[in-house]
Amino acid sequence: MVGTGWLEGWRLTFAGEEALGWEGSVTTIVESPGDRVFVALYDVHPWDAAQLDEVEGVTAGTYQKLHLRVATLDGEVTAWVYVFTGYEGGLPTAWYLSEIANAAEKAGAPDDYVARLRARPTRTSAP
Repeated sequence: MVGTGWLEGWRLTFAGEEALGWEGSVTTIVESPGDRVFVALYDVHPWDAAQLDEVEGVTAGTYQKLHLRVATLDGEVTAWVYVFTGYEGGLPTAWYLSEIANAAEKAGAPDDYVARLRARPTRTSAP
């Protein structure tokens, strides 16, 4: 991890519950003026990026890889994200949402942001 920042004009949401056949929806982002998503930034070797594209389903069309501007304390940087190609909707499992909130907290997301993540509805109760 090389830093953190905000995707301005985007919001975190969930999708793919039916398409992926998992226990619940997975995270994605959608454009949403006035909203923002806390992100961790990583330095990824090109070979690893190609492997991630394969694993994450970019080559199969499940996800798109977008290059977006991230606002950091040191200025804006360009980063890539995976965005689900299907429609928004569905709920994550409590475990999955907890993992996302825990990761945001460990990366330094503001307490109110993490609290809003933890308060989101899920399709199962917390473990």
